[in-house]
Amino acid sequence: MTAPMTRRSGGRAARVAARNTALSEDVRPIRAGMSGGNYRPLTDAQVQRIHEAALTALEEIGLADAPPSGIEIMTKAGATLGEDGRLRFSRALVEDMLAKAARKITLTGRDPRFDLDLSGQRVHYGTAGAAVHMVDVEGRSYRESTLQDLHDAARITHVLDNVHFLQRPMVARDITNNREMDLNTVYACCSGTTKHIGTSFSDPAYVADCIELLHMIAGGEAAWRARPFVSNSNCFVVPPMKFATESCETMESCIRAGMPVLLLSAGMAGATAPSTVAGAIVQAVAECLAGVVYVNAMSPGHPAIFGTWPFGLDLRTGAMSVGSGEQALLSSGCAQMHDFYGLPGGTAGGASDSKLPDMQAGWEQMCSNVMAGLSGANMVYEAAGMHASLLGFCHESLILADDLIGQALRCVRGIEVDDTTLALDQMREVCLKGPGHYLGTDETLGRMQRDHVYPVFGDRSSPREWEEKGKPDLIQKATARKDQILSVPAASQFNPALDAAIRDRFPIHLPR
Repeated sequence: MTAPMTRRSGGRAARVAARNTALSEDVRPIRAGMSGGNYRPLTDAQVQRIHEAALTALEEIGLADAPPSGIEIMTKAGATLGEDGRLRFSRALVEDMLAKAARKITLTGRDPRFDLDLSGQRVHYGTAGAAVHMVDVEGRSYRESTLQDLHDAARITHVLDNVHFLQRPMVARDITNNREMDLNTVYACCSGTTKHIGTSFSDPAYVADCIELLHMIAGGEAAWRARPFVSNSNCFVVPPMKFATESCETMESCIRAGMPVLLLSAGMAGATAPSTVAGAIVQAVAECLAGVVYVNAMSPGHPAIFGTWPFGLDLRTGAMSVGSGEQALLSSGCAQMHDFYGLPGGTAGGASDSKLPDMQAGWEQMCSNVMAGLSGANMVYEAAGMHASLLGFCHESLILADDLIGQALRCVRGIEVDDTTLALDQMREVCLKGPGHYLGTDETLGRMQRDHVYPVFGDRSSPREWEEKGKPDLIQKATARKDQILSVPAASQFNPALDAAIRDRFPIHLPR
């Protein structure tokens, strides 16, 4: 009786010691850029039919409202401008531009530790959106989002292992001048994290100033072009099948400045896209293929992400249904199309229709995050913190998403089957010679952190232990963590000389 007790006690001590030792990146059970693709909602034949339908749409329907500069760029490459003002694209043209498109893209951070390899079906999760409200979990209410909220979101993202990039998740509603809002958005994000950042611009005229700011942060234009740590999230189309004129002009400016672009098509199934899952994917693919032609006709091989983001719609009310099973299927099907073209791709996942970080939010966020990751989406946008069908952002939910995405990444990693993991030697030892259980064995202890993901905030204690600990509340723990993160200086803040130079040159609204 004594020997098993001693062994188990020693095993527990070893497990505690192991968990308190930071793992090197190469042995962590999960990490950025793990390969997905094991879930395939579409058959090969269905993928081919979607591809053919998208090509037909581009050839017969085309897209309207391209700016004059875009018309010149695309017609020189072989697009046809009809009398109805619509640009149409032949199959040969699309295939030619697909051949020129960049396939191995690395989105860089200011810190190389956070570089994102988008080759193959490597999966990364991050924020995104243009929420106009912040969720106040204590008051269970909403208020307008501010620049400080955006900066705080960047600072929180910086310390979360499983949130791999920061795309601007909210609008700074306290800055009414759009030029100043764009500049301060770049400043607030870059001073909050050294991970890769995505942002949008309100007007093509504001791109130049923002690029100048980025040159200052990078240490000059050459340094910026060598490692562009900010990309442009560009809604270059207004579904259905129209170019967004000013956004296209913005995109051209960003390409000339060496900034990677996200070609974002965000139709709403049943409103601005067909109501069927397949039809919404066809339209999104067609629109993004037009973007591939646009970008590569202008600058062959420029880094561009194939951003099919079709959203679901509750046809009873007309409200978005970003937390639905249909949304998860839309995003998963799009990820499969990205792989079909061999292009770096991004789609939406992890957003919730719930107004608060509650049980509804949990099931909605997990459903689409897991499915998008399993499908091999390179970039899963809006994966953390987004509520109220993209209208509200929540810092506490962002923090809790680190646990949620951790579990999603464990699903992406899948099941390894080899001589070691089949564990026959362990079974012989434990069952024929040992104590009849695997607790405390060398194999169990040796693999406990390599194979298993342990939540930081999720509570796995017994009801008695939970009561003894004072019945800790999930949201309260997240709020405490938020306060802790924001109570210390940001690791990514600019040095005083650079910050002073930026403030002398541009109207920065964040306090020093």
